[in-house]
Amino acid sequence: MAVTASPTDVLRNGLAESEPGGEFTSRAAAEAYVGKVCFKQGPPQLIGAELEWLTAQGELSATNSRPDLRVLAEALGPYAPRSISPDSPAVPLPGGSRVTIEPGGQIELSSAPFGSAAELCERLRADTIRLRELLESRAIRTFSAAADPIRRPHRVLQLPRYRAMEQSFAGIGPFGALMMCNTAATQVSVDAGADPAEVAARWQALYRVGPALLAAFACSPALHTAPPGAWASQRMRAWQRLDHLRTRPPVHDWADPITGYARWVLEVPLLCVRSEGADWAAPPGATFADWLCGALDDEIGRRPDRADLDYHLTTVFPPVRASGHLEVRYLDTQPGDGWSVPVHVIDALMSTPAVVAQASALSASTAELWSEAARHGLAHPELRTAAVALLELATAHAAGAEAARQLGAAAERCRSGRAPTDTEFGALA
Repeated sequence: MAVTASPTDVLRNGLAESEPGGEFTSRAAAEAYVGKVCFKQGPPQLIGAELEWLTAQGELSATNSRPDLRVLAEALGPYAPRSISPDSPAVPLPGGSRVTIEPGGQIELSSAPFGSAAELCERLRADTIRLRELLESRAIRTFSAAADPIRRPHRVLQLPRYRAMEQSFAGIGPFGALMMCNTAATQVSVDAGADPAEVAARWQALYRVGPALLAAFACSPALHTAPPGAWASQRMRAWQRLDHLRTRPPVHDWADPITGYARWVLEVPLLCVRSEGADWAAPPGATFADWLCGALDDEIGRRPDRADLDYHLTTVFPPVRASGHLEVRYLDTQPGDGWSVPVHVIDALMSTPAVVAQASALSASTAELWSEAARHGLAHPELRTAAVALLELATAHAAGAEAARQLGAAAERCRSGRAPTDTEFGALA
């Protein structure tokens, strides 16, 4: 079964066309739909990744503006996403990656799925080089950093989705704007599994290894205008302080992740409601389940259809998101080309059912230490021990010599308690 594409730019940034008869007749029908589209089952074969970079027009400074969207569109040409160039063909780069723009001007490459991590990294590396060439033609620079320590958060992407998101998060605190505009991540996607039992094992393992891998790759200690506090990953701190109902599913209570995820999604408050106008604000505190059962008929004036639920699925942000495949979202953007290391880690740890089970067992004692991992990183002894054990396991099951070399070096780095570093960007902090 292929790793399916993430929800498209049409779903994220504009109106989607619903299928005829797409309204749901019951909550049970909606839950069944979520289970079907979020966990596509088949033999695990493919892997994909999304890479994000901060961007600046010229040198990065506190007073330097983020790239103008028109300049970004000119630089990207036919590769520009329709979110910034509505008439763009939005074709993929030669290696198969598609370009998207995040609210603060961050740029993202979403790879095609590949049968090996080596091919994925080769194609992504080529597309990264091409992307930088395009951007540099308009003096736009990219920075491999998970958090911006220089600039105040400022949203440049003026879409109804992000306007509604900013409005919703503003009522919680400062972390919504920081997350939207000043952070970047490395994301890795793998197939869900061949059957419900394998799906459950892979899902559980990706969550259990999360805190240890978060600590292993935490490299964002500075985030401009963030409330005071020393954190190894300010990026993950922002996510943890953002919106618990949307970002922290109670996975420890789920015997069956397919059923649990479907029920959780429907109970997450609406972030926005698509409409023909510019105002996509949702009724405060209302959930998708409320809309489904008719409680919002007066406010919204219609019941949700499949396109509405598809869109709602793009507005939940758990550490691992089910998007047909399993999308690992808890890793900081890595310095330079270091993004290939977490790709090889996830690939190796998910390589066979036996390795999945071993990874899950090695990280069982640290599985709930999400806050500790974001705050302390490798300075936390138990998390450092688990991180080293997982990286050694990954090294032993790496798909090739180069992957094993990178993973072995990462294990040694973690053993010494050193975080990934980027001297170029770190000097600006």
